[in-house]
Amino acid sequence: MKKLRSSSSWLPTLLFLLLVFGTMQFVSSLNLISVYWQQVFMSACIMAISALGLNLIYGYTGLFHLGQAAFYGIGAYTSALITYYWSRMGPKLPIDFLGLHFDLSMTAMFLLALLAGALMAAIVAYLIGLPVLRLTGDYFCIASLGFNVIVYVLFNNADRLIPVMKGARGMVGIPRWTSWPWVFIFTVLALFGMRNLVYSSVGRAIISIREDEDAADVMGIDTAKYRTLAFVIGSLYAGLAGGLYAHLYTFLHPTCFAWIKSCDPFLIVVFGGAGGMTGTIVASLVWTFILEGLRVLLPRGFESWRYVIYPLIMLMIMLFRPGGILGRRELGFLKPKGIEVARVERVPAAASAGSDRPEERGSKDVSSED
Repeated sequence: MKKLRSSSSWLPTLLFLLLVFGTMQFVSSLNLISVYWQQVFMSACIMAISALGLNLIYGYTGLFHLGQAAFYGIGAYTSALITYYWSRMGPKLPIDFLGLHFDLSMTAMFLLALLAGALMAAIVAYLIGLPVLRLTGDYFCIASLGFNVIVYVLFNNADRLIPVMKGARGMVGIPRWTSWPWVFIFTVLALFGMRNLVYSSVGRAIISIREDEDAADVMGIDTAKYRTLAFVIGSLYAGLAGGLYAHLYTFLHPTCFAWIKSCDPFLIVVFGGAGGMTGTIVASLVWTFILEGLRVLLPRGFESWRYVIYPLIMLMIMLFRPGGILGRRELGFLKPKGIEVARVERVPAAASAGSDRPEERGSKDVSSED
């Protein structure tokens, strides 16, 4: 008796990830690509983390959310404030290991700051979600957009409460601690975490809300609970991405988190395919490099035309491939962990008591992995 399995191949995945990490580390160490393009690549990975969070909210849960930049900014400013004060007053703990010199206390503080930024975004999302998640459709979209505008105004006037944030002038003095190894680690962790969540019982409950919320209610699923959970986790991803962004560019300005910036991860999710993790990752890289590539390739004085060319590309995608580049198709270890296969067996006539001809019976083999 054969079983048909659709299982993830972890060894090729690990080899591919090691190849990506090693290649980027190698070309960076030899200065084969400029620091600018290194930052562009890291920025694409950071955007992918934020887009994965939005994909959970919009692609898997079905909530039309246009306020992701607000939580991106909350995570960025929270983590930046922690490292800003620590870099001026915190203790140092230098360590030499295998010829490498690093500050253990700096590493610990950086991780703490990223965690604090992600948690702050999640907490705010929970508090905002209590009244806002009662809305659906366009009403939820307008409410999330309004929240983004409120946060943008608060950032512009934050210097009245916290002077170092400097309001509309922009916050400076943030240590540059985001590096390629950190970006790679957190991108992989975010991807693994999202995969395990989506294919868990919680993920199936979340997806059922997208498919038919009334039917999910009838089946006993607490839709309010899972809508809130998806919204909080998606915002946590945005907060984590914001912390990495703050320590990559070392400068924060409220315009980086205006409501128009919420369109960026939304376009990435639609471009790659709502409800698909592979498409979101691919679209994040393509989106970032198209914008920056057009800025470099276009003649001087025509840089702003990239914001015309890019929407035209999006329009063509929506006309000829409305489901996105990859849609909900997953590749590699992002494929579903198991599938159910119905098999039809033919039973010999001799084994069928009281029958002159063979009978057909159906059996079902379930192949699944936890």
